[in-house]
Parts: sequence; structure tokens; C-alpha cells
Amino acid sequence: LGWVTQFQENPVANRMIKAMRVRCQGPDQQIDELSGGNQQKIVLGKWLETKPSVVLLDEPTRGIDVGAKDEIYDLLRKLAQSGVAIVMVSSELPELLALSNRILVMREGRAAGIIESHEFSEERVMELATPLGNSLTGEAA
Repeated sequence: LGWVTQFQENPVANRMIKAMRVRCQGPDQQIDELSGGNQQKIVLGKWLETKPSVVLLDEPTRGIDVGAKDEIYDLLRKLAQSGVAIVMVSSELPELLALSNRILVMREGRAAGIIESHEFSEERVMELATPLGNSLTGEAA
């Protein structure tokens, strides 16, 4: 009748906790009692249970510790290797350079260019992200 019982939910929750390496007391622990990184992993794990072919992520590691970031990075790499398409928005340039096959750089709300992995560098991204010339004065070079 559309009801999910704890009997049905617990095996899925336990599998997700193990697969996502969530540090918690068990599936009955409240999510607001967990660290930010573990909360992020649970949210991501819930969506991955739907077996998506495309995942859209907006700042997936904002506000979490380095260890949790590395775990999420590993998960994203595994998803990509399994054929899941990942579209990620991130303000962390090292994150984009490490995880992407292609980067679309936006400037002032418009696409400024696409960089393929063989062209990746912080300089190339910043070149597209900032107006030509001196960005502080607005003068052309």
C-alpha cells in the first residue's frame, strides 16, 4: 500500500552505511547527529539507490573535512567508471581539475569556454573565467 517498513528499510540502510563508509551508530541514528561529511554521504547514497544514469551535484564537498572529501571523490570516480554521467558545479578549482573530463567555465552568467582534460590548468580556467586584461581596473591589456 505504499508503506515502507523498517524490515524493508534496514537492509538497504545497512548496505548504504557500509558502501558509503558512513560513521554512525546504525541505521536508527538521526542524520542531524552526524558530521557534515557523513550527512553528505547519506544524501548522496539515497540518490544513488535509485540507480541514476546522470547525477547532478552542486558543491558536493562544501563544508566537509578532507577525509570525507576523499571518500566522496573516490565514490564519484567509481560512479564515472561504471558509466554514470556526472555534472558537477564547484567553486573549488582543484576539485574540478582532479575529477573532471571536461570543464565548462562560466563568466558573468555565460559560457566562456570548454576545456578538455589534456588542456587542464588553473591558468587556463582563470583565463576563461576573468575578463581580458586587468580584472581589477577593467582596462584592456
